[in-house]
Amino acid sequence: MVAIDLERSPKSAWPLPAVRAMAQRGLGGVPPTTLVLAGIVSVQIGAALAKQLFAATGAAGAVSLRLFFAGIVLLIFWRSALRIDRRALPVVLGYGAVLALMNLSFYESIDRIPLGMAVTIEFLGPLAVALAGSRRWIDPLWALLAGAGVVLLTQAAGQVMWSGVLFALAAAVCWAGYILLGAALGERTSGGGGLALAMAFGGLLMAPVGIADAGAALLEPSVLAAGFGVAMLSSVLPYSAELEALRRIPARVFGVLMSLEPAAAALAGLVVLGQIMNLAQWAGVTCVVAASIGATRMSKRS
Repeated sequence: MVAIDLERSPKSAWPLPAVRAMAQRGLGGVPPTTLVLAGIVSVQIGAALAKQLFAATGAAGAVSLRLFFAGIVLLIFWRSALRIDRRALPVVLGYGAVLALMNLSFYESIDRIPLGMAVTIEFLGPLAVALAGSRRWIDPLWALLAGAGVVLLTQAAGQVMWSGVLFALAAAVCWAGYILLGAALGERTSGGGGLALAMAFGGLLMAPVGIADAGAALLEPSVLAAGFGVAMLSSVLPYSAELEALRRIPARVFGVLMSLEPAAAALAGLVVLGQIMNLAQWAGVTCVVAASIGATRMSKRS
């Protein structure tokens, strides 16, 4: 537990526990679908901004800053909820490790291929979770449609960096694990204490890698400011919203509610980074989104 008592000051009009309680009530009153969509927009804008950090920090350095600041913010915000049952500790540590590996793989991917392509390939993870949770005859068709979309995505005008594709596939595997472990984390912890500890653990795991990659550049004020912004947009806001959503909907439903993620990433890449995809690649994004929507409808009926 954190020993500093931030509740002592009578001058504070908005003590931290009151703000936290308002946040809990506020998130609890928001439909889970809205929470997921808000997380999608936030995380894609954050990813586009993070890519602009790579020149100074590299992918690993950007991930380290993201997890470091996100961990600090969440530990402070959820400091009274940091006590967890010993049986929940393996889930917390596993969740943190998956977060670190997922973000590292994803950032290494968008350092090599366009954001929209990387996210669409990464999206195969949650789609696989959704399809694995259903037993309808049409499910293999959605999987084939998603696979066709990935093939279309690789039809770039220039040569595709296949190392970026492989990193995106690794991120997809981690994303599937994130969904499953996130559901378990929501069941075994209350509030955001488990998320805060997991994020801090992920930051500790990434710190040596980030320091080796970026060195003293991590301490530049402009880099620190940008890293804090990325942490808020890419971790604190979306993961808090998604964790709350996972408490109220099954993991497979959460997975397919992310159907707009590839399209949002492609638009963020276009607007923020100026990354233009050809018609075949947009068709690939459409195929994956359509597969997700189809799987979503089937999941709701099952």
